[in-house]
Amino acid sequence: MKKINLTELEARLQALIEVDLMSAIPGKKVEDTIIQKLAAAIQLHTISMDDGTLVAPNVYTLILPPDSAKTLQENRVVEVLLQSINTAGQEAGLQFVTAPTITITTDENIPKNDANIVASHRVEPMTDTQASPLETGNLEEAGSIPENAFLIVEGVKVFPLHEAVVNIGRRLDNQLVIDDPRVSRNHAQLRSIKGRFVVFDLNSTGGTFVNGQRTSQSVLYPGDVISLAGVALIFGQDNPPPRPDLKDTAPLQNSAAERPTAVIKERSTAKLKKK
Repeated sequence: MKKINLTELEARLQALIEVDLMSAIPGKKVEDTIIQKLAAAIQLHTISMDDGTLVAPNVYTLILPPDSAKTLQENRVVEVLLQSINTAGQEAGLQFVTAPTITITTDENIPKNDANIVASHRVEPMTDTQASPLETGNLEEAGSIPENAFLIVEGVKVFPLHEAVVNIGRRLDNQLVIDDPRVSRNHAQLRSIKGRFVVFDLNSTGGTFVNGQRTSQSVLYPGDVISLAGVALIFGQDNPPPRPDLKDTAPLQNSAAERPTAVIKERSTAKLKKK
């Protein structure tokens, strides 16, 4: 199986980002740690197909401290990151099924200049229906559960979605228990419908939000940020399946103790347009 040279990929990303930012926004820079973890995320979640083709992840969620997020949330900076990922990936012999996208969320508990990065694969193009209610009148729940779906909980914990129905709340009989006073006892439910996960609000007190918009029900796409009254969950899905030698799909992070729940302060999403 072909392998990516991480050192070369990281160096190329660094060079591309520095040159493009210098010309676009003089004085701006992206921290080396973010570039290192971005390169590692590309390497870790690139898939080798049967014909030898290397398919890179095309959905990136960057969890950053507020100050770093503010810098990267400038549209031109995100555009530079996307273009650099695309160029460096292609130079390394990687392919992207669809144009890469970047979502940025914040976590006050992440140290300055650090980051957690979640990389995943989206097979279908992003549509305008993202984070919109699903018309369920004529839908029947599918027997199959979306493969390799998961939630990133509290910024670092991975909760695999192996069941067709997942209840979320403070009560101990929920499949996913979140012990936070902002979360209702029975707050939300994830349900597999026609091969997709849909989040439903269960008349919670604080509300359920997807990508900053309050919702009663929404279809979930990789990289979507679910907020349960301020408690952040990130939905991810590797499709096609990840390499068999990788046991888990998780955000890249420093080896540190568990941290408190991530709180969304600001969020932006960008997509690289194909030429």
